[in-house]
Amino acid sequence: MSKGFIWTLREAFASRKPQKVGERQSARVAEMVAYARANSPYYRDRYRDLPERVEDPALLPVTSKRELMAHFDDWATDREVTIEKARAFASNPDLIGEQFLGKYTVATTSGTTGTPGVFVLDARNMAVTAAMAIRTLRAWLGLGDILKILAGGGRTAMTIAAGSHSATAVAAARLHKSPSRSKRVLVLPVHAPLEEMVAKLNEFRPALLAPYASIAKLLAAEQGAGRLHVSPVLVVCAAEGLAVGEYDRIAKVFGAKVENSYAATECFFFSYGCKERWLHVNNDWAVLEPVDADYRLVPPGEQSHTVLLSNLANRVQPILRYDLGDSVLQRADPCPCGNPLPAIRVQGRASDVLTFKKGGGERVSIPPLALEVDQVRGVELFQIVQTTPTSLRVRLRPTAGTDPDHVWQTVHGAIARLLAEHKLEHVAVERAEEAPEQSTGGKYRAVIPLEGPSLGDK
Repeated sequence: MSKGFIWTLREAFASRKPQKVGERQSARVAEMVAYARANSPYYRDRYRDLPERVEDPALLPVTSKRELMAHFDDWATDREVTIEKARAFASNPDLIGEQFLGKYTVATTSGTTGTPGVFVLDARNMAVTAAMAIRTLRAWLGLGDILKILAGGGRTAMTIAAGSHSATAVAAARLHKSPSRSKRVLVLPVHAPLEEMVAKLNEFRPALLAPYASIAKLLAAEQGAGRLHVSPVLVVCAAEGLAVGEYDRIAKVFGAKVENSYAATECFFFSYGCKERWLHVNNDWAVLEPVDADYRLVPPGEQSHTVLLSNLANRVQPILRYDLGDSVLQRADPCPCGNPLPAIRVQGRASDVLTFKKGGGERVSIPPLALEVDQVRGVELFQIVQTTPTSLRVRLRPTAGTDPDHVWQTVHGAIARLLAEHKLEHVAVERAEEAPEQSTGGKYRAVIPLEGPSLGDK
C-alpha cells in the first residue's frame, strides 16, 4: 500500500464538518487551477484573464465533453498524452485494464451527451477513488454485514459492457488479473441472456451483487419468481438510476441492503447513496454545481437544468466546471440520515428496459446496455425507440467519413442477433431517417421504451 494512498485514506475520514470540508475544497480548487494553468496549454489560454489564485470554481469558464475532446492534446497536462495514442489504446479490447503509457488508466464513455469520450486518469485520481469507495462501504455496512460478507468468501458478481474500456470493465479486468481476487469475482456481460445470468449467479452465490440498475430490476423479478435464489448482503445498483421505491422493492426481494451511487467516467467518486435515498456529494474532492440553462447557480430545493462538475483529483486531464448534462435537485435542509455532505437527487438518469412478448405470451425484458450498439465501429451516436410491442426504430449518427449503409447493416445485424438469442425473431428492426434526439436535460437516451400499456395483459 503506497504512502500516497494511506494519506488519501486518512483524508477521506478527516472531519466532515461543513467548514473543514469547505476549507479543503477551496484549497484543492486553487491547487488544481494552478496546476492546470501551468501544465495545460488549453487551460493556460482559457484562464489567462483570471486572478492569480482562484478558490471559487464559479469564477471559471464552463467546459464540455465536446470542447475537451476537440482540444484533447492541449487539454492534457502530460505532453505524451495525445488523442491518437489514447484512441488507439481504447480501440483495443485486449488492453482493457492495462496501464496506458505505463502509468495511466483509460476509460471511455458511450456518448450520451452527443460526443463519445476518452478520458485519461492518473494514479492520484485512482487513489482517491479507492479511498472514497472505502468511505462509502463504511457508511453502508455495519460490522454484522462485513462479517456476513467475509463468511460468504467476499464473492462479488458484477455486470459490464463487454469489449469496452468502460469504468466497470476496467475495474473487472484488474480484479481478474489479481491472483488473490480473480476466483472471487464473477463478471456478467450485459448482453448475456437473463437465463444465463441466473444460472451463473445461482452457482456462484455472491455476497456482493453489483449489476446495472436495469439488470437489478430484472434479477429481482427472477428472485421473486423463484428462479434466482441468491442471498447477497449488499446490492449496489450502478450506471443508471431507479425510482426511489424501486430500491426498497429490490431490497425486500433479496433480503439485502440495496444502495446506489451517482458517478461518471469523468469522476468515479463524487457521490454515494444514503438510507433516505438521497445522494451525498464527496465535496472534499469534487464540486457539483446545479445550474440553470445560462449556467447560473440554482438554489437548493430547485431542479437544475444541468450540473457542473469539478474533479479535484485528476491532474493529467483536469475536469473543471464541466457540463455533465444531468438535471439534479439539491436538498434544501439537512438530510435526516445525519450525513452533513450536500444531498442531491438526479432527474436525468433512469433505467429503461425494453419489454416484449414471445409467441406463447411470455414476457422478455432486455436492459438497454445489452444492446451495445455504441461498440459498433462507425457509430458516433444511436437511439433505439420502441414504436410498437413488436418493432424497434433505430436512430443513428454515423462517424464522419464512414459509409452509413454499411454501418446500418452492421448495427441491424447486431440487434437482430441479440433478439434471436432471446427468441424474439418476430420483432422488426427499422432504420430511422431522423437523427437521435436530445432530452430536455441535454442527453441522448440510448433506449426509449414504448409508453403506456405497451404489451397489455390480454
